[in-house]
Amino acid sequence: MRAAALKYTILSWVSGIIAVILFLVPFHAFLTVWGASLIGHYTALRLWKEFLLILCVIGCLYLVATDHKIRSHTLTRRLVWLILLYMLLTGVWGILALNENAVSRKALGYGLIVNLRFLTFFLVTWGVALRLGRLRTNWQKLVLWPALVVVAFGLLQVFVLPKDFLQHFGYGPATILPYETINHNQHYVRFASTLRGANPLGAYLVVPISLLTVLLIRPRRNWRQALFLAGSLAVLFFTFSRSAWVGAALSILIVLFLIKLSHKIQRISAIAAGCLVVAAAAVAITFRHNVSFQNFVLHTQNHSSVPTTSDQQHFSAIKAGLHDLAHHPLGSGPGTAGPASIYNNHPPRIAEDYFIQIGQEIGWLGLFMFLLINAGVGYLLFLRRDDPLALSLFASLIGISFIGLLSHVWTDDTIAYVWWGLAGIAMAPVLQKEPTSKE
Repeated sequence: MRAAALKYTILSWVSGIIAVILFLVPFHAFLTVWGASLIGHYTALRLWKEFLLILCVIGCLYLVATDHKIRSHTLTRRLVWLILLYMLLTGVWGILALNENAVSRKALGYGLIVNLRFLTFFLVTWGVALRLGRLRTNWQKLVLWPALVVVAFGLLQVFVLPKDFLQHFGYGPATILPYETINHNQHYVRFASTLRGANPLGAYLVVPISLLTVLLIRPRRNWRQALFLAGSLAVLFFTFSRSAWVGAALSILIVLFLIKLSHKIQRISAIAAGCLVVAAAAVAITFRHNVSFQNFVLHTQNHSSVPTTSDQQHFSAIKAGLHDLAHHPLGSGPGTAGPASIYNNHPPRIAEDYFIQIGQEIGWLGLFMFLLINAGVGYLLFLRRDDPLALSLFASLIGISFIGLLSHVWTDDTIAYVWWGLAGIAMAPVLQKEPTSKE
């Protein structure tokens, strides 16, 4: 009796903590910067969700040990064991790198956090969602309400607020810049809403855009969802994140391809997509010499005063990363590449490609395992594609993976926790009887 009550209490608490993380993490950058401006301790505040995740892991380990249903639905899965082996490999490679002085302690710690936290959150959320239906019941609120605030504030930034408005909340060179520019040109501003940058905001918006697309196609749609989607697309445009533009387009096309539509609507959608491609090509040709078009779309400009454009930097970074993969097939250890590498005593290695980063850190074996994890999660979501959550996540996974080819997408706190947490919820059955304190 007492054991059942304790298990139910732990389930309830862990479920509640997961919901708090999912709801607040879209505001993580804003809250931590503002909090640090009031009380200091910026680094500690940034780790609030990791502290909560540790509590979730402790509770989940107890649940795995005491609950047969959780064990039978998770520990029998090859995907779960593959994730655990990937975590073990990452940890071992980290210890070896530290022993060889290839990485500093701070860089290693940060590297382990950003590489493993989203997979840990995925497993924890999956386990809890199997036994408690609250997360599945409320997942739309956990996604759409925070996204609505992000989109609304983004629109205010674009059309109403001064570009440096966030300086009043502690934004600046020591934390996060209040706005970004294209090629350091103050006339071409990029906004990030409550996220830590324009590119992370673009990647994050792929999730609600995918979900709203699914909801609008289904019978129970309303004008508010259409307005929300229009606002999300507008904010996405003003991030001027070209990889996010393509990622969102891929996600929407996949939703339209997979959802059960009539042949007439499918033909109309295909024709509309073709017309958009032709129109985009015509615009690109017509305005290729226009300065605004060059900056907003191409992120470059004829006779620019900037010696290297963002495209040239991307190409150089990816080329250097591929060179590392070819010459160091075993990798150099977590924290030796990607954003964590700035904390080392040698120049950082920023490939601007998340998959190359994994190869640089954990080698070809680690990269292969990570790709298998993504393929396994994608496959399970595809099998559940009749569920709106699973379908939108499958579509957004492909879009976000494309973004990952051009940025370190999964190192961003918001997109990592939101997408993988929702994926854990999607793994649970659609209908599940909740246990009680008497079970």
